[in-house]
Amino acid sequence: MDQEKYNSCTLIKCALTIFSGGVSMLIPNEEISELLVEIPEGHKHLRATVFFKNGQELTFLEASIANLVRAYVTVKTHPSKNRVRLVGQEIEDGKQGFAGWQLLEEN
Repeated sequence: MDQEKYNSCTLIKCALTIFSGGVSMLIPNEEISELLVEIPEGHKHLRATVFFKNGQELTFLEASIANLVRAYVTVKTHPSKNRVRLVGQEIEDGKQGFAGWQLLEEN
């Protein structure tokens, strides 16, 4: 990792540029001070919040966590797959109770 580039790009600034089509981030474990996975009071779904040493936080909602775990388990346990790509798609007639936007495995 280019340490100078990493230092010049705060996590918040990187997150904003990711959503606008900008840079990618590599987050080393050493930059994480805490990871909290919980169902917040008054909510029904999990959230995972990564707390960084610089005081910034990044929270993932349950659907994002589930997709990441599904892809991770597939790659780690499949005898020949070494990559999985999930692509966002709007599902018109999906299952009852499921969100219309889903990340589905690319064929």
